[in-house]
Amino acid sequence: METSKSARMATIRKNLENPWKQNPWFESVAVAQQRARKRLPGPVYGALVAGSERGQTIDDNQRAFTEIQFAPHVAGHQAERSMATTLMGQEISLPVVISPTGVQAVDPEGEVAVARAAASRGTIMGLSNFASKSVEEVCAVNDKTFFQMYWTGDRDVMVQRMQRAADAGSKGLIATLDWSFSMGRDWGSPEIPEKVDLRTMVRMAPQVATKVGWLWRFGKTGTIPDLTAPNLAAPGAAKGPTFFGAYYEWMTTTPPTWEDVAWMCEQWTRVSGGKPFMLKGVCRVDDAKRAVDAGVSAISVSNHGGNNLDGTPATIRCLAAVAEAVGHDVEVVLDGGVRRGSDVVKAVALGARAVMIGRAYLWGLAANGEDGVGNVLDVLRSGIDSALLGMGLSSIDQLSPDVLEIPDGFHRALGVPAQHRH
Repeated sequence: METSKSARMATIRKNLENPWKQNPWFESVAVAQQRARKRLPGPVYGALVAGSERGQTIDDNQRAFTEIQFAPHVAGHQAERSMATTLMGQEISLPVVISPTGVQAVDPEGEVAVARAAASRGTIMGLSNFASKSVEEVCAVNDKTFFQMYWTGDRDVMVQRMQRAADAGSKGLIATLDWSFSMGRDWGSPEIPEKVDLRTMVRMAPQVATKVGWLWRFGKTGTIPDLTAPNLAAPGAAKGPTFFGAYYEWMTTTPPTWEDVAWMCEQWTRVSGGKPFMLKGVCRVDDAKRAVDAGVSAISVSNHGGNNLDGTPATIRCLAAVAEAVGHDVEVVLDGGVRRGSDVVKAVALGARAVMIGRAYLWGLAANGEDGVGNVLDVLRSGIDSALLGMGLSSIDQLSPDVLEIPDGFHRALGVPAQHRH
């Protein structure tokens, strides 16, 4: 009995010393998700997986990829394969970039850890203006950082935020306009505290006390999860608003018009000296054409990962029509449901320059910090390479719809009159 107790205590001490040493590498994004679920307090994990309302869109984002099939070759495979490309003026080693996501409290280093991992794998970091780390900190560790903004605050405030991002070294701007922050979830919404203080920690202690690895990560750095947004801080202010303060600013800002989108492009061009501008959240062909007219450099075919209007089709269903309509004018990327390298290949074959990932790297961050994010990118790279090998291709530039088997009725041409669809 005493020996058994001593053994248990020795295991606990070993886990507390460094719980991350136990089999840190994972072979798939699915395993990263499993580890994130085990490590994170319930509300934190719930915030990463939840979609709006019944979750129809978040499910379709992933399910749609399974409807597309490959037709592999049995011989004639290429010994060397390249997946390097360029996106918005940046050379990247694979067609996968980091999508901006808000307050990354799953790890004490948050966005800085993600940015370092992306830099080590030669790709772009998207940084949310709702992030928990400043644009200056993130640009310092990844010189391929793109700053993201919502349409929040008055025009003077928005220009000030653009100028700050440009001064910090941001290589481009991402404007996200598809966000409605739907609160209604059929399974219930996870609790997001206004701030993490002593009262909050006491109240939520039962949900976090058993998460030894998560607590150890924060305890090691002597920090607690920071739910403020430094990139929304007023000039000279010590701290930015809380998440709910940022939400209130968005909620009280009049929604943008297409003239406002053009104004954002013009202002970013002015303060940055002509660096690229991406509009994120496009699902319709008519919106894509209006975005081109407004002056954007790139668009992201995105439905906010299923966290916006539930019932929106999977982005991979909408991609081909948008890419066909505007792909010769601007660069097109896809965001939504990417979990495997084969998903990346399918998106590129249907006209995407690259894909943006969100939940996948957040699970990696929760599972193993910076190394976990790098692990996710490595898993996707390996999957891309396997797909290219199987189809006998030597480069992602050779991908086209011809390498895919796509069922009838798969594509969605939103914003196109019915008589013009094909």
